[in-house]
Amino acid sequence: MEDNIEIEISETNRGNEQIIINKKHKFNFSFQRKDKSKIYRCTEYKTLNKCKSLIILNDKKEVLKYESLHNHLEKEIDVSISLAKHKIKEEIKKNSIPMDIKPKHIFNAVSHEMGLICPEYSTIRSQIIRNINKQFPPNIKSFDDIPIESEYHKTKRNENFMIFKNTDLIIFQSPFQAYLFSNYHKNIFADGTFYAAPKFSYQLFITRTYVGEFNMFYTTSISILKNKKQSTYETLYKEIKKNANKFRSNTLITTINFHCDFEQEEENISYNDYQRRTKGN
Repeated sequence: MEDNIEIEISETNRGNEQIIINKKHKFNFSFQRKDKSKIYRCTEYKTLNKCKSLIILNDKKEVLKYESLHNHLEKEIDVSISLAKHKIKEEIKKNSIPMDIKPKHIFNAVSHEMGLICPEYSTIRSQIIRNINKQFPPNIKSFDDIPIESEYHKTKRNENFMIFKNTDLIIFQSPFQAYLFSNYHKNIFADGTFYAAPKFSYQLFITRTYVGEFNMFYTTSISILKNKKQSTYETLYKEIKKNANKFRSNTLITTINFHCDFEQEEENISYNDYQRRTKGN
């Protein structure tokens, strides 16, 4: 067995464990023995070379046996790329802003030669995105798939962000947005968009308000509508108003002027029903 064997842990494109020996050869996991030691075979084992090299490690990744019977050229470049990809994946897992990862620095740390010929960002961007997506739950495919409770419905302050859900409507409003709505409700600007709406829904409905002290518009709620029924808009206005009133200690919200390019169903509620309710008539 060779002396001074340097072992590094990497992984295959499919995410399976891979062992790197002396930055020259790659070994894929083959099987585990009864004593929990693992046997890894050279990646050239299943090629025309039929390389018979293997390494056996115990559960502490200590070398029990290494048979260096390589009958092919060393793969320093290929090994360096594999190590760099693995390090990039590890950086993604612990980095809060994965898109800020600098691939060239990682390649350079693995091999100075690789740093000089590091692939452009675009060539590994898909891999970074793929690994980011693995950290999130599966894509929502229907309205009913959206859970009532989820860690993704929480703000950074661990506050509930989704305030309402039924079969036709989902409303998202953080406590801060509700506070803005309750204190700057005289003029609310509403807009429904179809372009940004999820495929399984009818419309994404957003309300905003203008805060004069900061000379800025702030979003006060985001809703996903499954249809354009008048009853859906009725519920939307009712629930937003009810949630905003939680932040008013003395008086409840009275008049609200909605500014919007209304659909007929919205117009019926805004001018005929909703304004009448908020005025207390």
